Amino acid sequence: MKLDGIAAFVAVAEAGSISEAARRLNLAKSVVSERLAELERAVGTMLLHRTTRKLSLTEDGAAFRERAVRIMREVEDAAADLSERRGALTGPLRLSAPVTFGRMHLGPALYPFLAANPGIELTLDCDDRRVDAAADSYDAVVRHGPVADTRLVAWTLAPSRRRLVASPDYLDRHGRPASLADLNGHRGIFYTNRGVADWRFPGPEGAVTVRAMVGLRVNNGDMMRDAAMAGLGIALLPTFIAGEAIAAGRLVVLPVGAEAEEEFIVMAHPEGRRPSAKLRALAEHLRRAFGRPPYWDRIPARPPGA
Repeated sequence: MKLDGIAAFVAVAEAGSISEAARRLNLAKSVVSERLAELERAVGTMLLHRTTRKLSLTEDGAAFRERAVRIMREVEDAAADLSERRGALTGPLRLSAPVTFGRMHLGPALYPFLAANPGIELTLDCDDRRVDAAADSYDAVVRHGPVADTRLVAWTLAPSRRRLVASPDYLDRHGRPASLADLNGHRGIFYTNRGVADWRFPGPEGAVTVRAMVGLRVNNGDMMRDAAMAGLGIALLPTFIAGEAIAAGRLVVLPVGAEAEEEFIVMAHPEGRRPSAKLRALAEHLRRAFGRPPYWDRIPARPPGA
């Protein structure tokens, strides 16, 4: 049983096709197919169902996949440990992050880290859905907000404030809310990945829930900000998305007598898996790059009338 065959099997199982696995491995499709066939001969059973339309794991393949992933992880970790003993950060690193935060802040912070550590082979998947870090073989996930998955260990990278905002045009047309109760008569722009169309604010007697009229539901922070600037309604946005628009006067913060609870940007890795030196180094680099308070909260606001 050869490691390159196990690596090919794991890549195909994760990618869902031989073609995509070959692309990820930077190999010819025929090479990946031959390595799979050789592995199946070595273990004496079929690991994959192959049809012209679909590729799926057999029952034996599903059982073998779990151990194959662990084998490849151990090999990668062993190689990385040897490099780290020599003072180098090397090897594969796979992360998942939200689209908007990844584009606006994570990417610009990552580039100098990767330039300083060219031995790291980073794969970054930007996706607003909540991925399963362990099942999808991520070393870590970068998230905004609470981490409900108890199988993850979260490291705080930066605090995150959220603000109710609207465009000056929207406020001219619909009036400026001065209290939480006033929000009920306004149109809201909501983030669907949180699963609800309401806003919650902490109060002395517990959380207060506000349900504004739905103007737009969308699963992307960029579009929420742009919809608010277009005058479609009020949005509750983190300052890492809305900060520049607030500073430029394109969005106005609404003081309604309460503020949303502070959240955090976190890096979470699967429990029970020892985080590598390169993951720990990346987390520390990101903390320094974002700052505390983070740089997106230090953008000076434009003076009124400017």
